[in-house]
Amino acid sequence: MEPRTSKAIEVTVISAEGLLENRRKPLKKNAFVVVKSDPLEPVSTGVDSEGESYPSWNQKLEMELPAHVRFITVEAHSGSKVIGSADIPVTDFDGGYLPENYLSFLSYRLRDTNGEKNGIINLWVKVKAGGENSGCTASCSRLWIRAPTDDEVANGIVTGIPVPYW
Repeated sequence: MEPRTSKAIEVTVISAEGLLENRRKPLKKNAFVVVKSDPLEPVSTGVDSEGESYPSWNQKLEMELPAHVRFITVEAHSGSKVIGSADIPVTDFDGGYLPENYLSFLSYRLRDTNGEKNGIINLWVKVKAGGENSGCTASCSRLWIRAPTDDEVANGIVTGIPVPYW
């Protein structure tokens, strides 16, 4: 069997917070979100005409994620203007240790075209099951449950691998 060159993903764009039109003025209307892993094949939400600076869509978008892609881009728009964007590392939702169909809740800081902070985007991302190369790697077959030792805690930050709850 040949290796897959892409995976199907679902991105549910939930909402945004604190969107500004020009660094100071709150967004008034007509916000929508564009998500792309390939610049030639973007997908987008509908327009939220009532949410102003705090729009919500709760809209599921399906797209292909080519194997070579390392980021997906999420852009908040108002009309034809991009008011904020974020590049999301694929490893945040498909790091090789998550089970198939695992739903990741993610929030990212949006930046305007000048690199200034401009709101937050909230979304769910799921890599859809399907095929030999999707889902967990062999490391996922073992359940890892343990607390880090004092030597493993760096500056009070603890990292871990999410495990399913049975």
